[in-house]
Amino acid sequence: MLPPDFFNCDAQELAKKLLGKVLRVKHGRHWLSAQIIETEAYYLEDKASHASLGFTEKRQALFMPAGTIYMYYARGGDSLNISAEGDGNAVLIKSAYPFGDEAMLSIMQQLNPAANQKGIRRREKLCGGQTLLCKSLGLKVPDWNQKQFDPKRFYLADFGYTPENIIQTARLGIPLGRDEHLPYRFIDAAYVKYCTKNYANTTLKKEY
Repeated sequence: MLPPDFFNCDAQELAKKLLGKVLRVKHGRHWLSAQIIETEAYYLEDKASHASLGFTEKRQALFMPAGTIYMYYARGGDSLNISAEGDGNAVLIKSAYPFGDEAMLSIMQQLNPAANQKGIRRREKLCGGQTLLCKSLGLKVPDWNQKQFDPKRFYLADFGYTPENIIQTARLGIPLGRDEHLPYRFIDAAYVKYCTKNYANTTLKKEY
């Protein structure tokens, strides 16, 4: 399990550090896991940030200690964020890749079936987007918003993997005039074809 001080850093730095880390969620008697492959950083003064709209009870997690879980509803589904150093700063977990055996994969596929409940969603499609990710792991806003990670139920783990190359580019879905140009999106280059589907529509730049 990642220690609390892991999250106490600048939002962009945290967004890069989280790439390759594994989300672990207890579902009944089983653990579901997914390796983070895409993140987005947000700041208090950033017009695209929820925190820029001011403090409210729903946004309280953004003003709590680094490492606090912030979940909200987006595009009809749940979204997972983690607070970073400084009030209002956070990282959105944009996409991940299932990390486990076929038995685990089967549970995730039951939680997140193919569109219109027709067929089975393939491994590479299960977590390719912020709401798909939460659905595949069974993460819900009422269960985890404003909570801390729990080693018995939901936590982030380091299995020793570090991306060789990280792509830095503009965030997705940001309205015009809301700092849509800022390059605060980070992708593990080795998994770029599994991240949010419209990544190819952005200008990509290798960070390192």
